[in-house]
Amino acid sequence: MANPLALWIAKMDHSELVALLLDCTTWTGAGPGLMDAAIKGALEAKKPVGGFKIARESGEWTSSNFHPYLPPETYLTCRFFSARKHGLVDAAVRNNPSDMTAVVALPGGIGTLDEVFEILALIQLERIGSKFPVPFLLMNYDSFYSKLLDFLDDSGKWGTVARGEVEALWKVCGGNSEASDYLAEFYGLPQTKTNNNKISVEGSGFME
Repeated sequence: MANPLALWIAKMDHSELVALLLDCTTWTGAGPGLMDAAIKGALEAKKPVGGFKIARESGEWTSSNFHPYLPPETYLTCRFFSARKHGLVDAAVRNNPSDMTAVVALPGGIGTLDEVFEILALIQLERIGSKFPVPFLLMNYDSFYSKLLDFLDDSGKWGTVARGEVEALWKVCGGNSEASDYLAEFYGLPQTKTNNNKISVEGSGFME
């Protein structure tokens, strides 16, 4: 099992790296855990952030419409998860070939899995609303998602998922360098090149 602090630091570093690579706005669920690490990494890179916050996240005892440190004009508080998912998907849509966006799924709980599989289905059915392909990265830090990947592989053996289909819909990354290398290759960029684009980060956080 990963050390939660080490995982948080890894995600912060990754968010900073991707924000610099794509020169992007980082959109998250504006919650605790790894979502907070993603925000702080982007801010460390001096890049803009935005969020779609749920009033009461899992594990929280009280509801709050306010983020502890983000300016109110940078996030929206949602009552329902559907609104958050819609906003995060819209943030990742590419309307022009010069747009560089990505969806990054972090280790998380039930809400994260809900978001991950909905976006996976939208990409599978070509209903994500993007004119150009959007890279989808599953961050398998410390093998967090390995048993889920085994389940999907078994689903292919049962015939409920086409063999090889899921693998073609996303990129499973074991660490930060693999993820940044993949994005640089996807967009044909050296790791230092930047542009004005966005990255959408899915995941409610390891310590949720």
